[in-house]
Amino acid sequence: MNKFLTFFNPVFAYIDTGKIFRKPFVWLYGLMALFNALLPFIILYGIIDRSLFSYLDGGQIFGVILLWLVIVAAAWFSVLLWWNRLSKVSSLTRDNDDFVATPVIAHLLQTFGEWLGGYVAIVGCLSGLLSTIFIDGEIVAALYNSVGGGSLLGLGAAGIIVAPIYGFFILIGFRYVAELTRALASIANNTKKS
Repeated sequence: MNKFLTFFNPVFAYIDTGKIFRKPFVWLYGLMALFNALLPFIILYGIIDRSLFSYLDGGQIFGVILLWLVIVAAAWFSVLLWWNRLSKVSSLTRDNDDFVATPVIAHLLQTFGEWLGGYVAIVGCLSGLLSTIFIDGEIVAALYNSVGGGSLLGLGAAGIIVAPIYGFFILIGFRYVAELTRALASIANNTKKS
């Protein structure tokens, strides 16, 4: 009868250590790195599939190619960000902590804010510059809207100034919420030990 009552104790112990929360987040971070590695090629497929080059002149085609290279650079930044943070997820909590999911969620919020803020700042600023020099701003806005980028990244010349500011506020906003969340979990875990 005792075996019957304690059969699931190893499962419960595994849940209590927090490993059940950390492992899926490690996989999520890896998937985000893979998604960002594929994103420039998804966008390139969208450009080719919509026959965008057939509507553009030589200078605009050059601008779109430069814009795609900017997206490649931002995607590589994002791959490195998610991959770097992937190794840190496993060490966020200790096995004897009571609050194990909160620090992991806080880390995800922080990393997501860094990723989104970086994309908005880098791609928004440089696409604003390239659209001002080479490409009609409406073409850039249509390009980003066709792949789900929204009109924020198709601001034109205003994006040179506005996008880095938006990116910074996205970064600091997510970081602030993540630090508050992490501080509450840290206080709770340390209070229990004293």
